[in-house]
Amino acid sequence: MKSNRRDFFKIGGLTGAGILAGGLTSCKQSPSAQSAMQHIKDAAINNNPQQFNMCGYAAPKLNKVRVGFVGIGDRGAGAVKRMTYIEGVEITALCDIRQAAVDGAQKILDEAGLPKAKEFVGDEQEFKNLCASGLCDLVYTATPWEWHVPVGLAAMEGGAHTALEVSAAKTMDECWQMVETSERTKKHCVILENCCYDFFELLTLNMVRQGIFGDLIHGEGAYIHDLDYWHFNKPQDEKMTDGAYTKMWRLHENQRKANVYPTHGLGPICQAMNINRGDKMDYLTAMMSEDFTLKHRIKEKAKEDPFFEQFVGMNMRGNMDMQMIRTNKGRTILIQHEVSSPRPYSRIHMLSGTKCFAQKWPLKHIAFGHDIVDEAGMNELKEKYEPEIIKRVGEMAKQVGGHGGMDFMMDWRLIDCLRNGLPVDMDVYDAATWSCITPLSEWSIANGSQPIEVPDFTRGAWRTNNPVDLSLIEGGTTGVRNVKNANSSVQLNVE
Repeated sequence: MKSNRRDFFKIGGLTGAGILAGGLTSCKQSPSAQSAMQHIKDAAINNNPQQFNMCGYAAPKLNKVRVGFVGIGDRGAGAVKRMTYIEGVEITALCDIRQAAVDGAQKILDEAGLPKAKEFVGDEQEFKNLCASGLCDLVYTATPWEWHVPVGLAAMEGGAHTALEVSAAKTMDECWQMVETSERTKKHCVILENCCYDFFELLTLNMVRQGIFGDLIHGEGAYIHDLDYWHFNKPQDEKMTDGAYTKMWRLHENQRKANVYPTHGLGPICQAMNINRGDKMDYLTAMMSEDFTLKHRIKEKAKEDPFFEQFVGMNMRGNMDMQMIRTNKGRTILIQHEVSSPRPYSRIHMLSGTKCFAQKWPLKHIAFGHDIVDEAGMNELKEKYEPEIIKRVGEMAKQVGGHGGMDFMMDWRLIDCLRNGLPVDMDVYDAATWSCITPLSEWSIANGSQPIEVPDFTRGAWRTNNPVDLSLIEGGTTGVRNVKNANSSVQLNVE
């Protein structure tokens, strides 16, 4: 008997409950765990109509983009420096709870020969004054995760576009708040997913666009990164603000049984599969291992340093979690997250199509059958399918830096879109869809890996939304300043 997808969820919910009550006791969840996660499933449902389609929206041109920064730690300070290289950017405001962080950013501006920015220093609510000041066209946020959406909402309500570091949102409610505020204010809410601008990811995306992969079948992405050093890099000051993660927020986040950081691996795959722009995620199921390392590391650190005794006994997330996602067109995606065991760094980035296969880690390789393409073949593919943004900005991006240049290409592209009145590459629907994997995976893990539907934040507009444009036929006019040894005959204008 044939059943549709909604019937599957109804049947699956009943049979899943029966199985959990029966023999598969290893999957059984406590009633309290299941009821505690019901708010996630409830919040995923939103029947409000779309107010305005932000996908493909070209906001009015900004010849000069006035940028304010909220959160000036490692990521924020790096963003300030990168923005000093981009023509048409005026850094007008700096906000942090630490005067020393703002002083460091002012020094970056001074070294670049740029004027001082207005300072907003104080408590954790000081960002509201920046967002209401009228000084900014774009508010760029690199705070701990819990502040991304509050800052972004305040920025849009204050009349500015906003760019949020990853993940953009922590909860389903926050995802919907981003979408509805962006639609109502007609201000862009951009997720700063730098991995979408890495060189291999851009190459494979352009190959997909040119039909080289045929039909995409499956994609895999991950964030596999041993964060032991960063997890335990404690602050030295009394206010706990000078460590790798202010107030040890990243270690605290590891209590959440979810994929708390899904977007690095997911973003490039979603762009290749045109998620929200011709296809959409239908549902996911998630699973998590036990914690085999983190609780033991905390005990070890507590023996060495009483500071870490506060974390002893905390119920930490498992080492590995996985999400399997099926799209409306029948494609599949596997996402992994692992930050607490000794493994080499990997985002996997695998795309499998009917004609071509590509994977970045552990070694970059492309194949059109059983054997991978040799070095000469790879160079030929690169020469033929390297997208325009790499040709125009890539070498300068490597000089500026930021994860090998992808951070700079991300920032440059955002500014170029705003200056030329072009749609942004990563809009609010991407920010919500990629981020909602966190609460959805939390629900599925708590409920024995049951499937859960992924909300359609576009409310049906995915069927007609256009894919991300890689051509640079429009735009591509923003110059780069203060970069030495740049070939201006090939690349953009250089001051």
